[in-house]
Amino acid sequence: MLYQLHEMQRTILNPLMQWADASAKLFSNPVSPFAHTPFAQRIAAGYELMYRLGKDYEKPAFGINATEIAGEPVGILEHAVAVKPFCKLLHFKKDISDKRMAALRQPKVLLVAPLSGHHSTLLRDTVRGLLPKHDVYITDWTDARMVPMSAGPFHLDDYVFYVQDFIRQLGPDLHVISVCQPTVPVLAAISLMASDNDPLLPKTMTMMGGPIDPRRSPTQVNTLATEKPFSWFENTVIYSVPANYPGFGRKVYPGFLQHAGFIAMNPGRHAQSHREFYNHLVRGDDDSAESHRQFYDEYNAVLDMPAEYYLDTIKTVFQEHLLPRGEWYVGGKQVRPQDIKTVALFTVEGELDDISGAGQTQAAHDLCSGIPADMQQDFVAPGAGHYGIFSGRKWREMVCPKITDFIQKHR
Repeated sequence: MLYQLHEMQRTILNPLMQWADASAKLFSNPVSPFAHTPFAQRIAAGYELMYRLGKDYEKPAFGINATEIAGEPVGILEHAVAVKPFCKLLHFKKDISDKRMAALRQPKVLLVAPLSGHHSTLLRDTVRGLLPKHDVYITDWTDARMVPMSAGPFHLDDYVFYVQDFIRQLGPDLHVISVCQPTVPVLAAISLMASDNDPLLPKTMTMMGGPIDPRRSPTQVNTLATEKPFSWFENTVIYSVPANYPGFGRKVYPGFLQHAGFIAMNPGRHAQSHREFYNHLVRGDDDSAESHRQFYDEYNAVLDMPAEYYLDTIKTVFQEHLLPRGEWYVGGKQVRPQDIKTVALFTVEGELDDISGAGQTQAAHDLCSGIPADMQQDFVAPGAGHYGIFSGRKWREMVCPKITDFIQKHR
């Protein structure tokens, strides 16, 4: 019922938000006479703030149209090379001849994006940083409310199988990078392939800020998952998709609830950010205002997660810790990271990460005991929070170059 009430509220507020948007433009556009009245800038700022606080945020585009190779601009063509009910595999193809692409000898990278509330476009900066020296593919997860019931359920096991399918499609000369939540299913996927002596194993796996072992340095996220019984999650955050979406009737963890949780973790910081946005508009600081818009266009765009997948993750990863305990079975097969022997491992953590605590990702090294020491590497990015290890200046200047060097070393 909560989802239906949310949709009703959204429908009611939509005309008001459109009016606020139009009013903001009426008092800010220089060709409008209202823009030259007293306090016009403050009025316009208030209306725009109202609009942005109440509007719907659709999935943003990656918007990566070009990169630079050896100082030369190169166009980027984004297209899907595989389409599954719950995910598309996107390729950021360089607009150059196959012969020149082969001559560049750029390593092929599969970037596994999180399915944890935000769209894969959250990794836009990650993709942009990798593109000059890598051939980049990314998992683009589908909003569960857009997947018809006829597609069936989607469990954590299915996530593992999707990753394996993509690895086999792109392998064997492949390097896998997982960011946050997918570090766990990616490690499972590669472990199972290693146990089966799969010839399409990737060359390297880079794991960034993920809950391999959430028992280490638990954060607020980990505490929430353990202090509530499993039944609480089943009964409190799972709802059916309303009739106005293709996924009508599908059980999901709605995006709007996830977004409320994101905001609740740091309400003061978000309130301050919106106050600053208003002041930027009043002062005419367009660059700062635009930075705010770009951040929240991404941050506020959320998707629904399949209920089965979300509940499996809560139970398997955060409550029962089956991976580090060696008791996780996927498709009836035990996940054995110790069977990995030929895939180089690089773990990346942020010194100030408040989502995946210190040591949670590094735990992969203890589990992957079969990987030789000279094929293992770890990096803790000083001064970086969770988002800083894959986005922003610290990603570009500290983390991305180390990943590039690691991949080159183990090609």
